[in-house]
Formats: sequence, structure tokens, C-alpha cells
Amino acid sequence: MSSSNDTLARLAEVIASRRGGDPDKSYVARLFSKGTDAILKKVGEEATEVVMAAKDGDRTRIVGETADLWFHSMVALAHFGLGPAEVLAELERREGLSGLEEFALRKTRQREGDGT
Repeated sequence: MSSSNDTLARLAEVIASRRGGDPDKSYVARLFSKGTDAILKKVGEEATEVVMAAKDGDRTRIVGETADLWFHSMVALAHFGLGPAEVLAELERREGLSGLEEFALRKTRQREGDGT
């Protein structure tokens, strides 16, 4: 059985291979051809669908809609030259930190970056 990291890496490769492809033959190529706003709109739609499925308590739909959200998030990552490895590295960096500690560190870094 393959690991989740392998699955994400394979999916990222497929998504990257569709960039610049024929929009009439590939959904992902079509999204890329429509540009940033269309890709981000799709991420927002899928996030809303996850929330609606969760509000209904429908476990099957929650999984399906989350898969759609992850997929479209990966398209967005690819659009910006990123992939799952960067997200996984960030999650690994946060591992062992409490959410409150991580949030405080982010706020500190943000203030330092703003020069305030």
C-alpha cells in the first residue's frame, strides 16, 4: 500500500502534466487556462461544500467534498509553483507545537515582516 505522501506526489505530477494542455480535453488544463481567479473561485466553492456537508453530518459527502477541496487546492498550489511537499513540510514544522503557540509565532513573524 502506498503512503499518503506518495498519493499526493503522484496527483501533483498529474496536475503539473496538464498545465498548458488542451482545455477541451482536460478539466485541469481548462482551470489553468482560465487563470488565477477561476482556480481560486473553485477552491472557495469546494470549501463551502465541505462546510455544508459537515453541517449535514453526512460522512460520505464530507470525505468526497474534502477530496474535491484538496484536489482544487493542489491545482492552486501548482498554479503558484508549489506542491504538496511544501505543505507537508509546513505541517511537519508545526508538529509538536500547540495551536496557540503556532498562532503566536505566526503573529510575531507577521509583525516582524511588516516592520511594526
